[in-house]
Amino acid sequence: QLRLVESGGGSVQAGGSLRLSCAISQYTATPSYMGWFRQAPGKEREGVAGINNARSTIYADSVKGRFTISRDDAEETLFLQMDDLKPEDTGTYYCAARYGYRPLVRLLVSSEFEYWGQGAQVTVSS
Repeated sequence: QLRLVESGGGSVQAGGSLRLSCAISQYTATPSYMGWFRQAPGKEREGVAGINNARSTIYADSVKGRFTISRDDAEETLFLQMDDLKPEDTGTYYCAARYGYRPLVRLLVSSEFEYWGQGAQVTVSS
């Protein structure tokens, strides 16, 4: 059973940066598609960024130009570099993974993913 564990969350002031990591373990094959999602209190989970095994990426409009998703299969890690953070970026961030082909545009849809981490809290103060 694929296991995902996030780290790197924390509290920062607006304009600051954080880097989230997601360690991948207990897998028989490298996941084809991975993504980052977030959930703010009282809101639904939303897609933030997705990446496929060809390193093609997709971002939510709200984070374009500020967040960067990347993956290092050799180190079995997914990353999310978050710059110029805003208070509205506050929430619990989850990494997710799946096998099997899906169009890139679907990587921001939570129901497309089979495996999830436990989440990492990000708090941005104004």
